[in-house]
Amino acid sequence: MKIANVISLTVAAFALIAMPVATSAEARTNWAATITVAEDGTHTLGNPDAKVKLTEFVSYTCPHCANFEKKADAPLRLAYVMPGNVSVRIVHLIRDPVDLTVAVLANCGDTKGFFSRHHAFLATQGKWLTKATKMTEAQKARWASGELPARLKAVTSDLSFYSTMEQRGTGRAAVDRCLGDEALARKLLVQREEAKRLGVPGTPSFALDGVLADSIFDWPTLDAALKSRL
Repeated sequence: MKIANVISLTVAAFALIAMPVATSAEARTNWAATITVAEDGTHTLGNPDAKVKLTEFVSYTCPHCANFEKKADAPLRLAYVMPGNVSVRIVHLIRDPVDLTVAVLANCGDTKGFFSRHHAFLATQGKWLTKATKMTEAQKARWASGELPARLKAVTSDLSFYSTMEQRGTGRAAVDRCLGDEALARKLLVQREEAKRLGVPGTPSFALDGVLADSIFDWPTLDAALKSRL
């Protein structure tokens, strides 16, 4: 009996030890650091099996997108993405040469750094977009004519994006390789087809679980919609 009791207590002790380990492992999962890339080039942040899958249609030259990012980035990550309840997928809705250039640069480098670059370009949009409006017609003409890599390099040079990327650890040679990647540029441009198919009216726009949320354009409204689904 004594031996049986000892065995029983030992098994119970191991069971108690094992339970917190599994719970602790789950608690350590930081979904806000989990990034996946699909075949279409779109990046998704968060739990692939999240209950709610949010798609955000973005244009980097859209002031409303920058404003949304400023207000939504932290609460969206902390309250919804980090616990694994919501995943966020970015779809580029390219609308001009500067927009395309920034999208290429956001996609240039380690996949893990995409959302950091995405946030950085939107956070500094006011500075470089103001600079873009002050360019001469001759400078803007270089952005819209000629071979695509040369056009993207002209935008990058004129708006000081080489310096921006270097500050984030990507040198000029690596940036030029990205700007010369026409397959990447085409893949980003094709993402507009999804927006067209869903009837996206402008940016930022959102889809929840693949369905366009045509009445959501700002963070308070999106926040309420996410809460109602969880």
